[in-house]
Amino acid sequence: MSYQVSARKYRPQSFAEVVGQPHIVRTLSNAISANRVAHAYLFSGVRGVGKTTVARVFAKALNCENGPTPTPCNRCEPCRQVTQGTAADVLEIDGASNNGVDAVRDLTDNIRYRPLACRYKIYIIDEVHMLSTAAFNALLKTLEEPPDHAVFIFATTETHKIPRTILSRCQHHAFRRIGREEIGGHLAQVARQDGIEASRTAIGMLARAADGSMRDGLSLFDQAVSFGDGRITQDDLTLMLGVVGQDTLTALAAELLAGDAGAALARLRNLIGAGHDLQILAAELVEHFRNLLMCRVSDAPEDLIDLAADDVADLGAQAQGAPQEVIEQVLALLTDAQERCRRALNPRFVLEAALVRCCQAPRLMDLGELLARLEGSTADTPRPAAPAPRAPQRPAPAAAAPRPEPARPAPPQPAVAAPPPP
Repeated sequence: MSYQVSARKYRPQSFAEVVGQPHIVRTLSNAISANRVAHAYLFSGVRGVGKTTVARVFAKALNCENGPTPTPCNRCEPCRQVTQGTAADVLEIDGASNNGVDAVRDLTDNIRYRPLACRYKIYIIDEVHMLSTAAFNALLKTLEEPPDHAVFIFATTETHKIPRTILSRCQHHAFRRIGREEIGGHLAQVARQDGIEASRTAIGMLARAADGSMRDGLSLFDQAVSFGDGRITQDDLTLMLGVVGQDTLTALAAELLAGDAGAALARLRNLIGAGHDLQILAAELVEHFRNLLMCRVSDAPEDLIDLAADDVADLGAQAQGAPQEVIEQVLALLTDAQERCRRALNPRFVLEAALVRCCQAPRLMDLGELLARLEGSTADTPRPAAPAPRAPQRPAPAAAAPRPEPARPAPPQPAVAAPPPP
């Protein structure tokens, strides 16, 4: 048999093999067991999280000769035909290339006929958001009242582009991004089955680069195997992915926390000369300082950081040597720089300016903290003792004004004889 990429070779063939979507698996399995299968489903989520895979497993579960059953046998003819993509009653349609109204009309004309060999006639329409408005409108009536033998499964990465009239006729199942631990565990299992030597740190780097997509993780795994000639090492992944090693991130963070702008800019120049992508570098710096913050505020940072135990210990040691306020300020500056790097014509200038501001963070003080310290210092400064309050003195009673004495009659004056006339 010709070579198959890992994403196809290790595609899940049953609900038990689906990674990272337990809520989807539980809902569909219970629906089959309780005979409550709907006539239309909408699977949404980012690329590579298992939408088409789960649709195929669901089709096998409904058409298995031992079913409908949540555990298809993968041995009967319907199961094998679905796996091989040759089942006449399970049609996979690419919505991007069959997005016109004529294609939908052909589908609605064909749906009235009963399945040839299976229990259900199942239509899996991938990238359904690419259908035209006329195509969606032509599908409305059939989607509302389809035949009992028909099941629609739509898959999309852009739910907001689907008309609400379509959404209201479907059961919507949102697929989540797959966690790094789950991706790393699956990649480690694939490496063991293929006999590939891969360290835990290398697997963690692949899982981090996958960004929640299992298909991306498996594609990077295949690329790393080819790059390392059958071995996957941290050094090879650093070159292949263009990422920065943990030691380099730790050294650059130490220079920022120490306020050494010259050393930080020189290290940035060397990284650019080595071909590292600035947007990836900015994202890794943001994640590094986020991890430092987790080490400062959490008693169990290993539960919050997707790194090896030794790397978490190194992060904890670096975090204890820096004030939490400084780490928060640097994290905010780098987050803003990461966003502006995406829009800048020359992201190098943006990142250089951000590193210089980060180096000033240890010397800068938040205004609120400054006011708090000033108030604290004012409160700690002893104030001069206030003079003892004087006892209130009662005003002296005013002296009584002398009472006016009653007027006494004047003593009689002796009469004076008038002088005789001359």
